[in-house]
Amino acid sequence: MASRPERLLRGDDSPLSASFLELFFDLAFVLALSQLAAHLLHDLRLTGALHTALLLTGVWWIWVTTTWFADWYDPESPAVRWLLVSAALGSLLAGVAIPQALDGRGLLFAGAYVSVHIARGVVTALALRGHPRQSRALRILCWFSVSAVPWLAGGFLPEWRVPLWLLALAIDFTGPRLGWPTPLMGRTGPQELHLAGEHFAERYQQIMIIALGELVLVAGLSYAESDLALAQTAAFLLVFASAVLIGLLYVTPAGQRLGPAIEHADPSRLGVITGYLHLVMIAGLVVTAVGAELSIAHPLRTSDRTAVLVILSGPLLFLVGRILFSAAIHRRLSWPRVAALLVLAGAAAVVRLPLLAVSAVATGVVLVVVVLDHAGIGSYRHRSGA
Repeated sequence: MASRPERLLRGDDSPLSASFLELFFDLAFVLALSQLAAHLLHDLRLTGALHTALLLTGVWWIWVTTTWFADWYDPESPAVRWLLVSAALGSLLAGVAIPQALDGRGLLFAGAYVSVHIARGVVTALALRGHPRQSRALRILCWFSVSAVPWLAGGFLPEWRVPLWLLALAIDFTGPRLGWPTPLMGRTGPQELHLAGEHFAERYQQIMIIALGELVLVAGLSYAESDLALAQTAAFLLVFASAVLIGLLYVTPAGQRLGPAIEHADPSRLGVITGYLHLVMIAGLVVTAVGAELSIAHPLRTSDRTAVLVILSGPLLFLVGRILFSAAIHRRLSWPRVAALLVLAGAAAVVRLPLLAVSAVATGVVLVVVVLDHAGIGSYRHRSGA
């Protein structure tokens, strides 16, 4: 019979598919992504974009670390179930705080973020007493306890909030890449960081579907509030086509190979790096959703330079993450995708067209990339060390 600490850990016979509570936890990000898109739409200046990126990074790290937690621990364990429910509540509270996180609700955002990580660390460290895996839980708890200081200090000090939160995120993002080195305990070994590739790949696909769902939802709501004129209908159809194409671009081919790649790679490298790169792709989808709302609401507007940049930047940002994603998995560089980046960047610099036409350019570029990808044209696999 397995010991009590052993029963907390995911066994070899545990199902690799996402549990019901993992999917329930994902629902919190429907609110968070919607709030982030609204936050960016409210302030399209560079400072607004950077603030939105800061908040997105925070809520994304809740999702990534909770997904690691659900991969390491038995989803049928009562303690794991309650921690997933608590993480969902913390994520919802962080989402509620997003519109005013840099103003009056900073402490709510920081408190929700810190509570999710500290509660998870305390419960797992105590539950694993006497088990070799306790050291991993203690290292992670130590790092999140350190980052909690600038998180909470930023919540209390609005004038220092942004730099303090940037420091906190730097600590949180650096820890897993280094193996959470801790005095007297050293760093976490590769075996302790092992991730179930099939489970993790499925979880990434699920969160990408949620982000694409936010894009479709924004498009549908914006179209419903419009006059349903021809130009607005065309803009809506272009956004829907973009959502379909971006989904295809994600799953082919690297998205389908993520599971085996994680299973056989050094998890401290690929398991962590894929978390960073999915953040870039999710950010691209958030920006694309904002661009969708602008193009559907004002399809014939020609003088809004900021709207043009937003519409083109969403697909561009997604492509940046997608290119790096393929490079991380199997050292493959897709020249059509690189060319698409140049086209989108060039169009952002020179295009002076109605927003409907700008949306058509962005969708057309993604369409060409998808067609070339499916045809197997333009990819080069680097040799090791090349």
